Parts: sequence; structure tokens; C-alpha cells
Amino acid sequence: MAKIIGFKSGKSYEVDMCHGPLARQMICFAFPLVVSGVLQLLFHAADLIVIGRFASHAALAAVGSTTAVTFLLVNIFFGLSVGTNVLVARYLGEKNRKDTSRTVHTAIMTGLSAGTVLAVIGIVMARPALKWMDTPDDVLDMAVLYMWIYFGGMPVIMLYNFGSAIMRAFGDTTRPFYFLLLAGVINVLLNLFFVLVCKWHVAGVAVATVISQAVAAIMVLRVLKNMRGPCRVKWQGLHIEWKNLREMMSIGIPAGFQAACFSLANILVQSSINTFGSLAMAGLTASGTLESIGYITMNAVGQTVVSFVGQNHGGQQYDRMKRSVNIGLLMSYISTFAISIVLLLWGRPLLSIFNTNAEVIDYGMRRFYITLPLLFVCAFMEIFTAGLRGIGCSLPPTLVTIFCACILRIIWIFTVFRCFHSIEVLMASWPFTWVVNCAGVALLMRWKYRHITAAEENG
Repeated sequence: MAKIIGFKSGKSYEVDMCHGPLARQMICFAFPLVVSGVLQLLFHAADLIVIGRFASHAALAAVGSTTAVTFLLVNIFFGLSVGTNVLVARYLGEKNRKDTSRTVHTAIMTGLSAGTVLAVIGIVMARPALKWMDTPDDVLDMAVLYMWIYFGGMPVIMLYNFGSAIMRAFGDTTRPFYFLLLAGVINVLLNLFFVLVCKWHVAGVAVATVISQAVAAIMVLRVLKNMRGPCRVKWQGLHIEWKNLREMMSIGIPAGFQAACFSLANILVQSSINTFGSLAMAGLTASGTLESIGYITMNAVGQTVVSFVGQNHGGQQYDRMKRSVNIGLLMSYISTFAISIVLLLWGRPLLSIFNTNAEVIDYGMRRFYITLPLLFVCAFMEIFTAGLRGIGCSLPPTLVTIFCACILRIIWIFTVFRCFHSIEVLMASWPFTWVVNCAGVALLMRWKYRHITAAEENG
């Protein structure tokens, strides 16, 4: 890989994804992504723990109530970073230095622009969106304040996402992990200072999050600026190349729209959760945070599959491309199975870290019993979708997901949940749609990869 991207010999953080022992490479690539994601989750959990322990369960519910609407807005633009990853990986596989450089500079400018747009939208839409979700009055003002501060820092959050997507494309997942570790430590320390000393409560954890993300973004940008080869960022080269942006959008917009549809459906789920009161909101926020370890792991493996499939597709290593998907499936199954077992067996003591109220913990366990047994299905769905995006097929899996994750889930809420109004029935909407979605993208992937095999056999 050093030859492809133009680095000198010596210690290198890059990975040649087109040659070498595939399983070991994928594990080494995915491991920092998994640890980085878990660290992000732990640092977010630190926000919730500090709030839940040293403020109130209402403050915990306030922060948790913002998650769905925040993800809805962020994921619309986050898909463009997926397009960045795929395009840079493909051009590196093709040894196309010019388009690699253009895509890198376009991605950085797009990230800053998208972050600015998101900041304005998030601040303006915070209160109306939370009211529409039936957020209880005792947590509404705190939730609005949290969103205002969080979205104010969106430019640096987007800059980190796009910059780390570029680094993943040439195989570097180690340095983003180091940067995230440092930023996370800063986040925890600032949480304690702002909440315990300054008594800022919800505002404190939001400010700490923005500052720590700014640190990570600056460090990623510094690496890209000082490196050699076509992935180097030059200040004079920062502009949007419309050809490359269109290619990024053709892959990234469907990916972002798919994630947004997940978030839209989850907003309806969160609105339904809100009808059970702040104790239920706190319990399901805590259990959802722990359950996110599984989502983070499968997403990290999915990012690995996107990068390996993208480079091997560009390098016409089709057998290696298919094996990347199979290895990704095995990695996701093993990890999500282990996580599910741990949470089912030790869920109560883990939930008590967030809040010691017995009713809060009971609500959290009720979620675990419904969602965790089929969490591995969601992992398979993620890998199949990643395999399709890696070859540039982004719109078809998006359409499948829109139907399954959004339309079916909405139908469930307005039919089954209305007839049987309980937490268990509401939570069941997730595994039900996972199964249908997984079947759809699996069939789509089988059809698409058969075409690739046929094209390979015909020369």
C-alpha cells in the first residue's frame, strides 16, 4: 500500500488491502475501529452517568430524548463520509492519484460545509422537534439546551468524521483511535469539572463533548496535512470538485438517507417511549446505550468490509472481495453473540451504573429481553449492506431499508402497538424489521455478486 499512496518506506499505518492474509488484515483493521467506537460510547455513557448520578433521572432522560432527532439530522450528511471512504479506497486501488487528491480535498470542504448547515438546522429545529416527539415538560428545556450546544459544535464533528473516513480508506485506523482516546479522556475530565464544580449539568456535558470532538478533529486534520502522497491535504487545494462530489453523493446520499430513515423511525419509537414517562425514558436510554456496543461493533466491521471490498473491487481482486464479506459476517456474528450474552447475564448491575432506581433498571431489562436475542440479525444486515456499498451499489439497499426500517416500523407502531400498548410490543418492532431487512439485502447482494462473477468469467 505504501507504493500506491506514495509514502516512503519505514513505519507505515497503511494497509495493502489487495494482498496478504485477508482475515488477519481485516481483524487488525477492525479492532481499532471497534475500540474507538466503544470508547466513544463509554465517553457518551460518562455523560449519562455523571448526569444520572449527580443531577437527576430527569436530566438523564433529557439527554436521552435528544438522541433520535440528533441522529436523524446528522445521518443525512454522515452518508457523504461513507461515499468518501468508498471513493478514496477505489481510487487508491486503481492507483488514480489525481482523483484521490481531488476527492480528499472535496471531502474536507464538504465536511465543514455540512457541519455549518447542520448547526443552523439543529439549533432552529431543536424545540419544535422535541415538542413534536411529546417530550415531557420536566425535561424539555434541558433537552433543548443540550441540542443547541451540541449542534453548535457540528462543524468540528463533521470534520472529524470526514477526515477519519479518508484515513480508513488508506488503511489507517490506529491513529484515529489514539486521537479519540485522548479526546475521550478530555471529555470525561471536563464532564466532571463542568457538572460537579461549575454546576452546569446538561450544558456541561454538551460543552465537554464539543471541546473533545474539536481536539480529535484538529489532530486528524494535522495528520492529513503533514502526510505525503495523494491523500495529503493542502490549504490551497481546499475546494469542492463537483465531479468528485457528485460521485460521493451517488454513494453517500443513499447511505445517509438510509441512516436517516432509521432515525426517523426511531423518533417515532422515542415518541412512543415518552408516553410511558421519564422513568421509562431513563431506563431505555441506559439500556440503549449499553446495547449500542453491539451496533458499534457491527458498524466497525461494516466499515472494514466497505474499505476492503472497495479497494479489491478497484483492483479487480473479485475473489478476495467476496471473501472479505464472508469474513465480515463471521466477525459480526461472534462479536454480537458475545455482547448479547454479557448484557443478558449482567444487565442489572450494568444498568445500575447509570441510575439506581429499581424501576429504571426494570425498564432497561425489559428492552434487553426483546432485542438482544436477535441482535446478530442486525449484524448480518449491516455486513450485507456494506458489501453492496463497497462496490458502489448504494441506492438499492437504501430502498430495501426504507421499506423495512421505516415503513414497516411505522406501520407496526400505528397498528400492533396501538392495539397492545406495552414496552415489549414497542421494542419488538426492532427485531421484526431487522429480520425482514436482512432477508432483503441478502437476496440483493446475492444477485449483484452473481453479476460480478459472470462478468469475471467472461473476461
